[in-house]
Order: sequence, then C-alpha cells, then structure tokens
Amino acid sequence: MNLNTARDRLDHWDKQGRCVYTLADLAKVFPEDSPGTLQESIGRLRRFHVLEGVHKGIYVYALSRQAKTNRLEEIAKAMRRGEYSYVSLESALSAYGVISQIPVERLTVMTTGRKGTYRTPYGTIEFTHTKRPAPDLLSRMRDVGRPLRVATPEAAWADLKRVGRNIHLVDIEALHEAH
Repeated sequence: MNLNTARDRLDHWDKQGRCVYTLADLAKVFPEDSPGTLQESIGRLRRFHVLEGVHKGIYVYALSRQAKTNRLEEIAKAMRRGEYSYVSLESALSAYGVISQIPVERLTVMTTGRKGTYRTPYGTIEFTHTKRPAPDLLSRMRDVGRPLRVATPEAAWADLKRVGRNIHLVDIEALHEAH
C-alpha cells in the first residue's frame, strides 16, 4: 500500500473516532496486504511518522485530529481487548477527589486479563488482575463516556484494600460523600 492510500484510510477511521489500532485491526484496514507486506507497510508508516508504535502490536495514528485526553485509556482498552477492564484504584479515587495525590500520566486498571505495567509515550498503564466474575464486575463500574468504564467509589476503595495498596492517602469522609 502506498503512503497516500494509508493516510486516506487512517483519516477515514480517525473521523469515526478511531486512532488506536492493534496489528489485527490494521490487517482489516489494509486487507489487500499479506502478513509480511503488512509488517513492511507498518514499518514504513512508522518511519514516515504516520503510525506510532506505543507497545508491542499497538499503534496510534500519529496524524490523528482527536483530542489526546483519553488516549491512555484507548491504548489500555486495545491492550486488553476481549477482557473486562475498568479504571480503578488510585486513578478512580483521584477522579472522585478522595485521595490527596493525583496520579500524573499513570492509569491504574483492574482487568480479568494479565497483570503488568507498561510504559507508553502517553503515560504508564498498570493492569492489576482480578478474579471476580463478570456479573460482579459489571455492578462495580460506571460508563462515564470514556473508553474504559470507571469503578464506583466503593469498588475502587474495595479494590485498593483487596490488592494491598496504600490506603492512608484516602480521605474517608470524602469517600463516603462521593457517589
């Protein structure tokens, strides 16, 4: 595929709100490319700063016109596609204003997928594994119009205690008022 074709297709998807891709996504965007040709094309698009590799097999359309506000969540969602994942722990509690420290460029996510910490050009994503069943998880999170759902204040607090994190930063009065 040539550079102009690639930009046209990626621009099209960008207008639809899509700028983070897995390798499998790019195979669908460029179906005429064989797996080997696709890898070569991705390499060329990275050299021309059209695609940015943010983690193994995860790419961001570098020319995207979308706001970067929730980019780290979009990347986290792509990294654990097919799993239940939601913002929790310090990131959720900070959003609710119940901890004194605000995690800057760090996203804490509970997931049914693998645990791990990943540094990207957009910040660090920390995945913490949970064994809770799906029905329990769904009742513990809210859809707030972002790429990932967010734990309720009570669920984020329970997650924080359950995984043995520092609970001394939490303002308990503010926690009880957050709903």
